[in-house]
Amino acid sequence: MGRLLLIDGLIAGALLGVWYFWFIRYNHRKAATVLRWVQFACADRGRVLAPRWIGSSLLQATLHLPSRWFADARLTVHLLPRHVPVQWMISRWRKQKETLTFEADLEYAPGFQLDVFNHRWCGRSRSKFFSRSREWSLSRPGPVVLTTREQWAQELTPVVNALVASREKNFLNVRFRPESPHFSATVALETLYDKEAAAGLLTVLRELAAGASAKQL
Repeated sequence: MGRLLLIDGLIAGALLGVWYFWFIRYNHRKAATVLRWVQFACADRGRVLAPRWIGSSLLQATLHLPSRWFADARLTVHLLPRHVPVQWMISRWRKQKETLTFEADLEYAPGFQLDVFNHRWCGRSRSKFFSRSREWSLSRPGPVVLTTREQWAQELTPVVNALVASREKNFLNVRFRPESPHFSATVALETLYDKEAAAGLLTVLRELAAGASAKQL
């Protein structure tokens, strides 16, 4: 009996070891692919430098771009902890997303602080209250802005307009603030499905930064 338990333990340990190293390698390949797409998006105008792993699920890298775009730009790729089955299941249960976060300083520090979070809700009425044959009219509401200011700051208008125009990029959050880093944006990795999507993301980031600097320009 003891021998069987020992054999079962060795098999379980071997399977966990294979699982661990397989998904460590998987995460490394996935993060490397994301950085290659970002490099493609930069073309010859920027470079991804000094990638370094912090733990097994967090990769950070420096992004060198023309000074007129951003300063001290950096990327953070946050992956699910697939290599640890329990943590992975908890992450899936909490519906956590794998993300890419871009942080940088702008040429001019914003004179405001703005935090934008992307939330979506959907709902429906119970069918027993309505006939199936009833025709429904759908409408897309405009953006809803909650602010702590009594008066709308003029410099916020270009930023909000750029955010509305970039809705399809599915930013999870965007932040502007006077302190460094002046600008940060987080997007779900599932929206970066190819090189062209990464190129589109970089374009939107530049538009958002230009909107924040519109007052100084």
